[in-house]
Amino acid sequence: MNTRPSDAEIARRYSLIRERLGADDADALVVAGTEYTGFEGAIRWVSGFRMVHRYAYAVIPRDGDPFMVFPSEARWVGAHGEAWVADQRFADVPGAEIGTIASDRGWQRLAVYGSNFIMPGRDVRALDSFDTELIDWDVTFDHLRAVKSEEELPLVRHSFELNERGFWAVLDAYEPGRTEAEIMAPAEALFVANGTQRTTMNMVLSGPHGEAGPEFRHPDHERPVASDDLLLYSIEIAGPTGYWAEFARPIARDGLAPRTAEIMAAYQEAFEAARTALRAGNTAHDVHRAVFGCFDGLDVKPGHVTGHSIDMIMVAHPRIGEGNETVLEENMIISIHPHVVTGDDSACLYMQETFRVTADGGEQLSSVPIVAFRGDERPEDVIGGTP
Repeated sequence: MNTRPSDAEIARRYSLIRERLGADDADALVVAGTEYTGFEGAIRWVSGFRMVHRYAYAVIPRDGDPFMVFPSEARWVGAHGEAWVADQRFADVPGAEIGTIASDRGWQRLAVYGSNFIMPGRDVRALDSFDTELIDWDVTFDHLRAVKSEEELPLVRHSFELNERGFWAVLDAYEPGRTEAEIMAPAEALFVANGTQRTTMNMVLSGPHGEAGPEFRHPDHERPVASDDLLLYSIEIAGPTGYWAEFARPIARDGLAPRTAEIMAAYQEAFEAARTALRAGNTAHDVHRAVFGCFDGLDVKPGHVTGHSIDMIMVAHPRIGEGNETVLEENMIISIHPHVVTGDDSACLYMQETFRVTADGGEQLSSVPIVAFRGDERPEDVIGGTP
């Protein structure tokens, strides 16, 4: 599958960036990427370079050609020729290299994506030592990418289709007596064989007697799963197209505990509310209230944000949460996943589904119903129906 954007798509991305740089009176954008899972995609979106290890920078001037800066120790890490940005530099301290170039070119203001979570401290200190003013562009750059182009949408769908196949691989492997890791392993093999490379981050919430503890963990490779265990695999991947996909459904052979079943009923209402609320013109706050309002009256609380934008960055702005008045636009891709924790912090329920924002409401990207699974279902039994 050819995942390199067309020249027109690349030009569209740079045009969006440069238009906003002009509005912010900034001379250039510095984009940081890191191998820290979920944050490598910013570099791919602006340069085509696929990160393997360490970190990298792309610099897009408001006027002039883009260039990239890599740490010297990463000279032979990654296929640099894949990038469409030909001007590539290697420096012992990339932040100092960028700062020197900015100073030599007389740049007064630099927009920076990644200074809050991504950039190594040595580069932040080096950049900050120059006279150039640094502008925090973390939210701005996420918002620029949030609305997907017609060329991007099929690439987004490709990742979700692969992710859904992974869920069915998990269900096919599910059998009490196997470990959580053994049940997850076929999905991981499927993902890697189909081009995800390193970009998988799969966790599990689990527990006995039809309830799951509220802390996300790596799948256990020692303890056999019991038939009354509740398993909530959070299947998160970026397929070969680079776009992240998130998916989760409950698996419980012997069924859900009573209070978890009560939360499950509200969860089904919440996803119906999401379909209605994820309409262009509504705000992120509107969606949060519509979704989490379905849990009013239950002794529960949110474990983290109700949802977020998702693209080549796993967790991007806008976040779906209280007080966020960002207006949603058509073709934004939004992951909805309220982490619903019981009042005593002892149990939770968690599902993930991703939607495309449309003028009429949210389009669910997977074909899997919002239900709990016993573990013996197959796609032909449930798609379009109820197990």
